Amino acid sequence: MIRRGVESLRIGCVKYLNAQPLIHGWPGEVVLDHPSVLCRMLAAAELDVAFVSSFEFLRHRDYAIVDDVAVAADGAVYSVFLAHNGDIEEVEEIALDPASQTSVNLLRCLLAERGINARFTADDDAATEITRTCARLMIGDQAIRFRQGSGSAHNFWDLAEEWKRLTALPFVFALWLIRPEVENGRALAEALRQRRDENVTDLDAVIAEYPELDRAFCDYYLRECVRFYFGEAEKAGLLKFQELCEKHGILPPHSRALRLL
Repeated sequence: MIRRGVESLRIGCVKYLNAQPLIHGWPGEVVLDHPSVLCRMLAAAELDVAFVSSFEFLRHRDYAIVDDVAVAADGAVYSVFLAHNGDIEEVEEIALDPASQTSVNLLRCLLAERGINARFTADDDAATEITRTCARLMIGDQAIRFRQGSGSAHNFWDLAEEWKRLTALPFVFALWLIRPEVENGRALAEALRQRRDENVTDLDAVIAEYPELDRAFCDYYLRECVRFYFGEAEKAGLLKFQELCEKHGILPPHSRALRLL
């Protein structure tokens, strides 16, 4: 068992705007990186706890979830989308942002439910041309910048908006996951909930220290596009995501119990 104090635990968090209200002001050291990198570090026991893609929990159920904390959306989220031209049914090839397995597999489910059979390619250099038949999946701050700079040049198929239309449920993009050997997991979970509560109460202070994006947009995005709670509706949305991943062969069948701290 790991018996470190909460502040000395090895903690990782995605480095996007949407996670700032969950980690801003944390008194200990934090590894900031893309979700895919943090998932690998958590699996390798290089981190004790990490705020990562919700899909990581669905495929590695030995982690515990920090209850009541998430990045979720109950409708359009703005920062996770398929950039395309023409109608979505015309898309034949999609370049995938490799940073988040949650968004990739959400896209797979949404396309399968619509009967769209597209090829998937890597988009590591972000050089894929967007045409009527070729689209790009984008997430995070880089997606926000691309969308803001594109004007009306492209169409944007918002994945959270499409999920809401399909299921009538919120979509959970990311969760705090704690490795099973962390003994003081409940104290850590409570500290993370308290950090979220303090930051959500004073979003202006969070935004003021995040210079990467326009302040007015940050205010709109954090107040209107994302939510920071993992309540009953969000839990139902997560389990629905698991159900569709199983339906479309992305995940094997698994029990639906959630281990919450």
